[in-house]
Amino acid sequence: MPDAVLRLKKGTDRRLRGGHLWIYSNEVDIAATPLKGMVPGSSVVVEDARGKPLGAATVNPASLICARLYSRQSNRELDTSLLVDRLKTALSQREQLYPEHCYRLAYGEADLLPGLIVDRYGDYLALQTTTAGMDRRMPLVLEALVEVLKPKGIISKNNGAFRLAEQLPEEQSVLFGEVPEQVELVENGCRFLAPLVDGQKTGWFYDHRENRAFLQRFCADKSVLDVFSYAGGWGVQAAAAGASSVVCVDSSARALDLVQHNAELNGLGERVASLQGKAAEVMKALQKEQRRFDIIVLDPPAFIKRKKDQKQGEKAYHQINELAIKLLQPGGLLVSASCSMHLPADRLQNIVRSAGGTRSRRMQLLATLGQGPDHPVHPSIAETSYLKAIFARDLG
Repeated sequence: MPDAVLRLKKGTDRRLRGGHLWIYSNEVDIAATPLKGMVPGSSVVVEDARGKPLGAATVNPASLICARLYSRQSNRELDTSLLVDRLKTALSQREQLYPEHCYRLAYGEADLLPGLIVDRYGDYLALQTTTAGMDRRMPLVLEALVEVLKPKGIISKNNGAFRLAEQLPEEQSVLFGEVPEQVELVENGCRFLAPLVDGQKTGWFYDHRENRAFLQRFCADKSVLDVFSYAGGWGVQAAAAGASSVVCVDSSARALDLVQHNAELNGLGERVASLQGKAAEVMKALQKEQRRFDIIVLDPPAFIKRKKDQKQGEKAYHQINELAIKLLQPGGLLVSASCSMHLPADRLQNIVRSAGGTRSRRMQLLATLGQGPDHPVHPSIAETSYLKAIFARDLG
């Protein structure tokens, strides 16, 4: 049972009672329960201003989000038993959807596992712990994962802004068993190799799986440009769906080597080409060559990582969409994606519309899609909903 108490100021318990899991440092009654004296990652009983228990949380006095609720039972410890129970629940949900055993197994707060991200590649797991509370319990997390999944290997990919915000070191290491540099996965009927050791984040981006499947409906006999292609998730699946030609663009030569390998893995090597360079520069060069494409996919990294980046980030999204529309055949399809949590879907729609208007092109919105069900959304935590994919047709 947690042996410390974190008491809230009057009126600040409403979000928690509404289902939210986060507590901000300015919501704590530090006179009653000094926050600074608490051990980062330790568990606490959270009380309202009257001393009524609200649940149990892990705490980090160094973070703006100073505590995260993991149970509504105030006497519950974040132990192996609880982790096993939550992981089994998450596993049963994913197994109903993805029999290939390739998916995001745990998605933090949305799976009631604050601070834990786990991606599964068959017998191998890649994980991130993004909070001091979960990081401190890494031995318990490993014990639970081994019990539930019996993997051959587990690697930590602990880097990124979330760990910096929690004042945790960035690190990467094999935590259990042996882990190959690359792992194979199956997505929408296609085989891929993902760079587990040296790849971006946890090695693959499962969140766009359903969006890539939706794109396949439009690909037969079409020319496709896949910008920010990484290892070819969009482009190779477009070729598998019958695209006549695919060009993948990325700044990383290693990523483009994987694109070609993944194309060949699916017998599609002759239809998939690649261009290395910065996205904007490559698209400008293609425009000078008067190249045009039936389908263009834009899946950039987050241009808006913090609220203060909003103005410049939206400008970057507008510029990249305008460049894409210049390369689009009349009647062509633009897929414009954003993983920026701070960019709402309706704002991305406006950016696509505005970028088309700049080129005197009328855009017809066919669909606005989001992240797949292995990235579930916590209904009380807007931050768990981050991914957008706008499918827009150019009407000329």
